[in-house]
Amino acid sequence: KKITQNNNGVLLVLMSLAMFSWGIAWTNAKIVNQFLNYYNLTFLRFFIGFITLIPFLVIKKPKLNLDIKILINIIIVSILFFFYNICFFMGTDYGDAGKGGVFVTTTNPLITFILVSLISKKITMNQIFNISLGVVGGLLIMDVFKMGFDPILSSENRYFILCSVIWGVMTVIMKYGQNKFDSILYIALCYLFTSIISFMYVDLSEFNTAIFSNSTFLVNFFFVSAGAMSFGTSIYIYSIPIIGPVKASVFIFMVPFIAISFASIFLGEVITYNIIVGGVLSLLSIYLVNKNN
Repeated sequence: KKITQNNNGVLLVLMSLAMFSWGIAWTNAKIVNQFLNYYNLTFLRFFIGFITLIPFLVIKKPKLNLDIKILINIIIVSILFFFYNICFFMGTDYGDAGKGGVFVTTTNPLITFILVSLISKKITMNQIFNISLGVVGGLLIMDVFKMGFDPILSSENRYFILCSVIWGVMTVIMKYGQNKFDSILYIALCYLFTSIISFMYVDLSEFNTAIFSNSTFLVNFFFVSAGAMSFGTSIYIYSIPIIGPVKASVFIFMVPFIAISFASIFLGEVITYNIIVGGVLSLLSIYLVNKNN
């Protein structure tokens, strides 16, 4: 059974942990880029994600009531997953991982909000204000009020812009795909289809024992795949039909502060006062959206 409204507190805790796994993934991704190409990393990430969900499918034994509409939805999401992850790995390779994590995760909820508003027209002024707090927090983290948008919109960060747009679209599409379909099975099929798509571009010659015996690669890829993918993304997708795409998306406001903190520790990026203030505002946004809705 899905987590009921009485147990939403558990889901909120799991979502918070999921966002933590996403936050550290930006630093992990920049490190694993040194070992494999983007397509190989994407394939491994989703294949491992699918494998880790098999025990849950065996225990739950969901019915495969897969009609053409759900199948099309899963295929579309899988294609978007593929493009998102290619942009994710390319962006963290060419650009600044910490700032990229901040940009994507502060603009994505706004994109989701706009899409939901256009579709349902049920977003209240209260939600607009609360989400706006998170947006302002993100802008503070990026130091836009001082530096302007030029560094964010530079050519090396264009992949992060694509990440933000793709994820916003995916969030809305995934909600409709799970309306009459088991969430765990839905997630597993999305992971399976994405791994199949990415396998068509895999370079098998890159896989060797030296890479898979390298502790730096193994540790960082574990957090990128089992942590951010198998756990983080699965919890996020699972929560969408329960708390809605807007609330689920707002949780992403936690990620920038986490992303920039780990980038500072492992990649040497400097944490300034605007990042602290912006992080607090982002967390306040999450609290208000879930308290008042």
